[in-house]
Amino acid sequence: MPKIKTNRGAAKRFRKTASGRFKRAHAFHNHILTKKDAKRKAKLRATTLVSEQDTPAIRRLLPYV
Repeated sequence: MPKIKTNRGAAKRFRKTASGRFKRAHAFHNHILTKKDAKRKAKLRATTLVSEQDTPAIRRLLPYV
């Protein structure tokens, strides 16, 4: 059986946690930040977990993580 390639785009966007879930960054925090209030921008800075429904797809993209 051949080895599976890691999806390099996904490898840069997701990190695995100790419990086996995946961390991700929030979207909408790159530009046009002047109209977003400080509270919203602070929440977008924090990381969050990938939803349970999306985790199997991420696991297929990152087989060796």
